[in-house]
Amino acid sequence: MLLRKANVVDGALALLDETGLDGLTMRRLGEALGVRASALYRHFSCKQALLDAMAERILESIDLTLEPGPWDERGLVLAGRLRHALLRHRDGARVVAGAYTAEAHTVLFGNTSAALLREAGLPPRQAAWAVMAVSQYVIGHTIEEQARADLVDGGSWPRRMEAFAALADDVAFSAFDADPQERFAYGLRLFLNGIRHELATPYAPQYCNGTP
Repeated sequence: MLLRKANVVDGALALLDETGLDGLTMRRLGEALGVRASALYRHFSCKQALLDAMAERILESIDLTLEPGPWDERGLVLAGRLRHALLRHRDGARVVAGAYTAEAHTVLFGNTSAALLREAGLPPRQAAWAVMAVSQYVIGHTIEEQARADLVDGGSWPRRMEAFAALADDVAFSAFDADPQERFAYGLRLFLNGIRHELATPYAPQYCNGTP
């Protein structure tokens, strides 16, 4: 069988769902595909190149079609679709984190999001920064969400929560025991409120310890 690049990515995502990112190696992927690991390097020079292609495939699954409406409502839709795309694969958020690739769908998602904010009135540079900030929030939240899911599946989550509850007050405990979807929506609302503030306030560089 001729091993195509797309087949390698398909196999890598299937192995990711089975073993998680820590279990994804070129050797194990080769075994799953019935080839030597060396055959994979004809398509990907290293594991990171494969991870970049997997990240692109994950982002390719996001529907970027948006209904007309206020910018913040459409922004909520895009952020929610990004989260769901990451959740479709075990450790999907870890795969996408740090994948600074110039692949078509990776760039298209960023361009679509930034265009939404530019249309709302943010200057191009601040629109790009805002997209980066929100995307990093979505990815970071989903990394924690998927880590929690692994702990639940492994049976250690209740014990960890019991230990935490013994030391924390009810308010602190609620941050960990809350429904992930509800907590995600709240955090995203904080970001959108910040963007609304930026739209209503002329931008001025902020300095920390004398450095912009």
